[in-house]
Amino acid sequence: MKKMLSLSLVMLLAVSVMLAGCGSKPKEETNAGGDTGGTSTEAKSDLNIGMVTDVGGVNDKSFNQSAWEALQATETETGTAVKYLQSKSDEEYIPNLNEFVKGGYDLTWGIGFQLADAIKTVAEQNPDAKLAIIDSVVDAPNVKSVTFAEEEGSYLVGVVAGLTTKSNKIGFVGGMESPLIKKFEVGFREGVKAVNPDAQFISNYTGAFDKPDLGKAAAATLYNEGVDIIFHASGATGNGVFNEAIARKKQGQDVWVIGVDKDQSLEFGDEITLTSMIKKVDEAVKRVNKEVVDGTFAGGSENLTLKENGVGIADTSTANVPADTLAKVEEYKEKIISGEIKVPTE
Repeated sequence: MKKMLSLSLVMLLAVSVMLAGCGSKPKEETNAGGDTGGTSTEAKSDLNIGMVTDVGGVNDKSFNQSAWEALQATETETGTAVKYLQSKSDEEYIPNLNEFVKGGYDLTWGIGFQLADAIKTVAEQNPDAKLAIIDSVVDAPNVKSVTFAEEEGSYLVGVVAGLTTKSNKIGFVGGMESPLIKKFEVGFREGVKAVNPDAQFISNYTGAFDKPDLGKAAAATLYNEGVDIIFHASGATGNGVFNEAIARKKQGQDVWVIGVDKDQSLEFGDEITLTSMIKKVDEAVKRVNKEVVDGTFAGGSENLTLKENGVGIADTSTANVPADTLAKVEEYKEKIISGEIKVPTE
């Protein structure tokens, strides 16, 4: 009986193996190199885009971070490989740029006006390389330069500050004193003056874009003088401005900070961020990246103004800015776009 049972089990196993062998074959891959059924990244995955920051660093929560987020978006959308190198001093600009250029990268970004001379040098030494820069114009056929009308966006947040201040003292903290940062300061000052000519305006330059401790000290000086709103244009140094304001807010002081370049309320909160002057670095970087991906990249320069929606104020401004103030901002925006108001830069 046991022998017959064993034989039956063997026969059953054999039949099972035969049936498995007669089943349907695995589906063969038929899509290799063909249509992927959506945005194709396979054909573009061999592209490389590099980015060199200024000394403010990639995590400045402002300018450099916006550019890096744009590169990451390009990677997600197109499969292009991206990488950044963070410069700790001016002497590292050319070596960092060359690391990407000599490495055969399809596009190398220099983020910030401080890299202009380095971009010019590397572009001339490598005429077949493609480079791009934010916030400066480099006259070379293989360089795309993108600048912004910072003074126009700063004018609008100046209108907000002028209509919001209670102490009638308004401050500005700048990083390195330069024609670019002066555009922020002057535009802001003129916006304040337009709606509140009696307000006292005080500026304080730290001389650095990567020193939050200096930003904190500068903000403390201004707040101690009675300033209740500070607009900063100082990169990572501005993080210290926010930290000082947050500490004072916790002590019951009614103080505000106006962010710069990106919506800084997303980082520091609506409790301390009155509004932010948006500079759409991310959109500009993504657009130039796309030109490389599409094979349409060309050198040259462009200046993005209020008219092109290159600058403006944060959409989240409604959290702290009353509707009537925002209506006044819109009124001045239209005057700038129409040319009725010409915002000075110095």
